[in-house]
Amino acid sequence: MTFGVIVFPGSNCDKDTVYVLEHLLEQQVVELWHKDTELPAGLDAIVLPGGFSYGDYLRSGALAKFSPIMARVVEFAERGGYVLGICNGFQILCESGLLPGALLHNNNQKFVCRNIYLTPDSRTTALTQYLPKTRPLKIPIAHGEGRYYAAQETIAEMRINGQILFRYCDENGQLSERSNPNGSMENIAGVCNANRNVFGMMPHPERAADDELGNTDGLLILESFVRSMAEAKR
Repeated sequence: MTFGVIVFPGSNCDKDTVYVLEHLLEQQVVELWHKDTELPAGLDAIVLPGGFSYGDYLRSGALAKFSPIMARVVEFAERGGYVLGICNGFQILCESGLLPGALLHNNNQKFVCRNIYLTPDSRTTALTQYLPKTRPLKIPIAHGEGRYYAAQETIAEMRINGQILFRYCDENGQLSERSNPNGSMENIAGVCNANRNVFGMMPHPERAADDELGNTDGLLILESFVRSMAEAKR
């Protein structure tokens, strides 16, 4: 599989993402610059990594959506190509209209950086179908604008369509207001589009993917993504 990882001014998780995909998951990786006007041939997926694109000026992801490469990303997604946005990448995908909803300032108005727990909601997406069914996943977050919001009718439709990927929970997998680190509606931590080929999540799986970090729960998410895509390609 060949992944394109986009680098925006202010990206800071691009190298982490490349490392996990290339060295731990043994995939081909091409780094893409935000000013590129064409995508290389043969891409299977595009990843928008975390960071602070354009310094988060105006609103997180709001300026990045105007990068030349984003027009190609939208076309790629509309043709059925797989796209994953992590943290700032999630914000960019929402701003670009590829994912429903928006990411607002955390309800405590503070930047939050710590490990949280996730439980998969939909079990039939590329990102979740091969995850453990018996325990939540411990994954780091690092964001100031991670509070997921969408209209109530949109949330209801997403529930029906299985578009809610992850919800914040406690170490026992229980949902509660206390386990919600940013005030996201219904503890939502990640969503996908109706066609299930565009994915966004606020937690950072690439930061929990190496044995040297003492946590590989994030690797399970990315392994599910790669395995699902490989099976769909057969």
